[in-house]
Amino acid sequence: MIGLTEIEVKKNRELYGSNTLEQEKTMGFLRLLLDSLNDPMIRILLIALGIKTVFLISNFDWYETIGVVIAIFIASLISTLSEYGSEQAFKKLQKDALRTKTKVLRNNKIQEVTIDELVVNDLVILEIGDKIPADGYLIDGEINVDESMLTGETKEKEKKINDLLFRGTVVYSKKGIMKITKVGIKTEYGKLASELKIKSPESPLKLRLTKLAKIISSIGYIGALMVFIAYLFSIIVISNHFEINKILITLGNVPFLIKHVLYALTLSVTIIVVSVPEGLPMMITLVLSSNMKRMLKNKVLVRKLVGIETAGSLNILFTDKTGTLTKGKHEVISIMDGNLKSYNRKEELKDSFWILLKESILYNNSSEYVDNGIIGGNSTDKALLNYIGFQKKNYQILNTLPFDSKNKYMLTTIKKDRNIRLIKGAPEKIIKHCTKYYNENGIKKGLYDKDRINNYIENMASKGVRVLALAINDSYSLDDFKELTLVAIIFIKDEIREESKLGIELVKRAGIDTIMITGDNIKTARSIGDEIGMLDNNSLVITSEELENMKDEEIKKVLSNLKIVARALPKDKSRLVRIARELDLVVGMTGDGVNDAPALKQADVGFSMGSGTEVAKEASDIVILDDNFLSISKAILYGRTIFKSIRKFIIFQLTVNLCAISLSIIGPFIGINTPITVIQMLWVNMVMDTLAGLAFSFEPALIEYMNEKPKKKNENIINKYMINEILVTGIYSALLCVLFLKLPFFKELFRKDSVDKYFMTAFFGLFIFIGIFNAFNSRTKRINVFANLFKNKIFLFIILFVILVQIILIYHGGELFRTSGLNIMEFFLIIILSLTVIPFDWLRKYIYNKKNNDTGV
Repeated sequence: MIGLTEIEVKKNRELYGSNTLEQEKTMGFLRLLLDSLNDPMIRILLIALGIKTVFLISNFDWYETIGVVIAIFIASLISTLSEYGSEQAFKKLQKDALRTKTKVLRNNKIQEVTIDELVVNDLVILEIGDKIPADGYLIDGEINVDESMLTGETKEKEKKINDLLFRGTVVYSKKGIMKITKVGIKTEYGKLASELKIKSPESPLKLRLTKLAKIISSIGYIGALMVFIAYLFSIIVISNHFEINKILITLGNVPFLIKHVLYALTLSVTIIVVSVPEGLPMMITLVLSSNMKRMLKNKVLVRKLVGIETAGSLNILFTDKTGTLTKGKHEVISIMDGNLKSYNRKEELKDSFWILLKESILYNNSSEYVDNGIIGGNSTDKALLNYIGFQKKNYQILNTLPFDSKNKYMLTTIKKDRNIRLIKGAPEKIIKHCTKYYNENGIKKGLYDKDRINNYIENMASKGVRVLALAINDSYSLDDFKELTLVAIIFIKDEIREESKLGIELVKRAGIDTIMITGDNIKTARSIGDEIGMLDNNSLVITSEELENMKDEEIKKVLSNLKIVARALPKDKSRLVRIARELDLVVGMTGDGVNDAPALKQADVGFSMGSGTEVAKEASDIVILDDNFLSISKAILYGRTIFKSIRKFIIFQLTVNLCAISLSIIGPFIGINTPITVIQMLWVNMVMDTLAGLAFSFEPALIEYMNEKPKKKNENIINKYMINEILVTGIYSALLCVLFLKLPFFKELFRKDSVDKYFMTAFFGLFIFIGIFNAFNSRTKRINVFANLFKNKIFLFIILFVILVQIILIYHGGELFRTSGLNIMEFFLIIILSLTVIPFDWLRKYIYNKKNNDTGV
């Protein structure tokens, strides 16, 4: 075999295409930036900006306009940078996968090329551990292949000359040469990848924000109408002391009416803009992107920003077993001799017995030692070699009969002082032929009580343990299975990750139904479910066949009790996701194979494994880099933290907005038109939007959030507790401001001058400090507003920064900020007045908590 020439390689690449997969087109930076403007809260800000721009000519109210522009720009830019950066990191992962090299025969010599360089008709040399790089057929040798990534079928398949081979599958044993017939998207692997054009479902956060935008805009429009009517009623009716003649004269004064109608419209527009929490989109972006970085440190790569929050909203999670709940690799957990004596540690084995054991494992094995570890063979063979550690072969191998699923054993003949046959396989196949066994000293003894051995093996197998028997035939008989001597019974298991138990416990506490979908038999699956704490008295454990015989309506009725689907097929995942979503549940799905990709795409949040296929990662929202279930539970915790942080910020900003709107509505009736100047309002906007958004973005992920039940998919962002705090504390703050401005008692407490500069400086300080202290109220439902405060050092830093700047503005703001330095008594007076919002909110929380039993924010 000569292989292709360089000219033929080039020609075939032009004719049949390259071996790269068609990846889902990702948006460039500019497109992502424009797409971010489609956010429901951003849209309402854009509308507000348009209205402000129209009225800018008649009322140069530029501080709000600039505030809205800054809010839109920062929110969109941070969102775009975060998602673009995450996508670039993901592309790097994909490129690294394509750099994998393979051996190919070209120009009559063996060359190493990267997978994407292969073309149709290339001859690829396949060895133990190689991943098959394209579709084709075997033209030389024979190999055993693991096709589970493609088909979901865990059994190895034997491939002989002319048998088809598929991209993404792995060579487990033997060697061969394949001829490539299909590359890239034309392979079965590529076809599955290209079929993933399913539109991902809308995230719960986006649905909730859309609802919130409608509520806020409605409130804004109602408030605007009230202000419009109230102002005109004040000008036309109240100022004329309700006298009909004067009212009619005023109505007849068209220039006067036009002037005040335009002013009323301007006030209305201000109310609409004030009612919009322009800091919210920026804060949401900040909280998502900051948590994305935290999660990456915890081995969780978030591909889509909203995927984090969606994880926190999960109602149901379908999870794989291998590598997620378990370590993903088989390990020898104990050795037993024919006398039922168990050895849990290698150090317990005596030298004579150890020599027999390691020779039986070393020579009768499909795996091989290489410089960087163990390659080839199945997971059992690798586990055995790993157990004995690196050992050198000293004897000649005469012949080998590879493991076959029909024979259920592997046999190797080695040459020592005489020919010795080493046999490894299923206990039921080997033990019945054993007449002797080696004891702990390596001495042959008669094997009589086989029933005890078989009962023990059956008990271990029911716990999900894989059992192998090792035997030796050192007689002169030509019959391989005559007078065997049992060397050992080996117990192998894909051990449960210790962290998985904690992860399952956390997810269970969080009220999320977890369903394990596994290819294991039902006994093994049930044993693992018991071990990790998934099962209780009401748990339902079924097989894929039983699932297939159930109608959708039947599955819906038992879904809350379903915990395990054994002998599962890829189609089971997609069906279960569809059924769960029909029940209006927020669905999570884990997967690593090509066959898992459709289910990952259909789920509300798809978790792919770091060791999985590129197609699975492409279909997912979140990549679990360490394949660990505990990392999934961390993603859920971070998702819940994000939602909590968003709610805390909404409480803070809407409380401030309610106070400002109340002042705008009440102000014209009590002679207060501009208690805060344009420049002062620019600083207020920065504090209440930009800085507060940053402060609430770094709230800690508290484990107590995992004790709460999942939020319903259609649950509003603003709940009963939030409404209570926004209304009660907002009205108290507004009332405090109005009373301060109108009651002579307060005015008397400050130095007098012709323009009330000290008094108005005090009001500016009062308004800011009320906001600052309300930030502490908004952080927690607890009476103790300082709970977990030091876990958010950014919050503390920003609060201290705002206080420092405010003090500087009070004493050095001058004419620009309309401030004159207060004396110590005046300064402490506004601090004490503004501080009253904290004890007032303590009282509100105490009354609310006593009457209601909910989780607050």
